[in-house]
Amino acid sequence: MMLDRSGVVGPDGPTHHGVFDLTYLRPFPNLVVMAPGDAWDLAAMVEWALKHAGPTAIRYPKAPAETVQRRPDPVELGTAEVVREGADGMIIACGTVLAACVQAAQRLAREGIELGVINARFVKPLDSETILRAVRECSFVVTVEEGQLMGGFGSAVLEAVSDAGLETGRIRRLGIPDQFVEHGGRSELLADLGLDADGIAEACRQMTDPSHKAATAGRAHHKAATGVRGSLSPHRPLSSGV
Repeated sequence: MMLDRSGVVGPDGPTHHGVFDLTYLRPFPNLVVMAPGDAWDLAAMVEWALKHAGPTAIRYPKAPAETVQRRPDPVELGTAEVVREGADGMIIACGTVLAACVQAAQRLAREGIELGVINARFVKPLDSETILRAVRECSFVVTVEEGQLMGGFGSAVLEAVSDAGLETGRIRRLGIPDQFVEHGGRSELLADLGLDADGIAEACRQMTDPSHKAATAGRAHHKAATGVRGSLSPHRPLSSGV
């Protein structure tokens, strides 16, 4: 199954945002659910799925995805890709937010905050080994997805961490809250949702520095109250386009 228009679609309007799919696909037994981080991932996943002896679903956006310049790992069932190492925390990207997550990590590195980035690739089966290692070794973990938080990728991470008997208090989920997203440009909507590089970097700063989190709590509360759009190893730099 090829799931077009995953995530925020912008000008197509509120009826076309593909943000609910993970919540209803995750429970199906034996279904493999993939979320490519960029154009390279998408091509490799289609090739992998054609050889896989079982049902698969691949979610991809309407908009062109930025390509993260790297030497990508081969696609293997239930295996994530560590795109960037970091000693201070870990960002786990699900899908096309990967480029924004890498950009956020690069910006924070200039501030002296070294964050790693994991390209999840598989929503199901989840790469629990890589994720649990990050939770054990890092001071905090931030999951980022272009979909509903309720029942989505971040929820799957919390379930895996809880089932392993680990503390979930150092995990923060970024995604779409329990509300509808209205019409608007894709970049503007992602910024409103805190899913662009600036928003991701800010969330990580808050996890790094509790005093910074307290200072920004009022602004975050106001944004939540007003809603979204009225409702609702070293690698080379990024290059745009597919």
